[in-house]
Amino acid sequence: MRTTLTINDDILDQLKAETAKEKGKPFKEVVNETLRLGLKARRAAAKQKPFEIKSKKMGVIPGLNYDKISELLDYAEGVDRKW
Repeated sequence: MRTTLTINDDILDQLKAETAKEKGKPFKEVVNETLRLGLKARRAAAKQKPFEIKSKKMGVIPGLNYDKISELLDYAEGVDRKW
């Protein structure tokens, strides 16, 4: 099927570069393969379950200054930590 499509210049440059890499392959074939791959990836992404982070209350430790990162690192990793 023939259709008219406006392709952004940056995309066109990338498609032309792909066509040059795959010698002997017609431009329209490279475009069709690229569209197929893009549609397949889009469908796969739509099926994925969104990533969730579940928070938990951890409380506070008395005497620990949460405004000083070096103090927190000393507590969590020890004073002999390596940078």
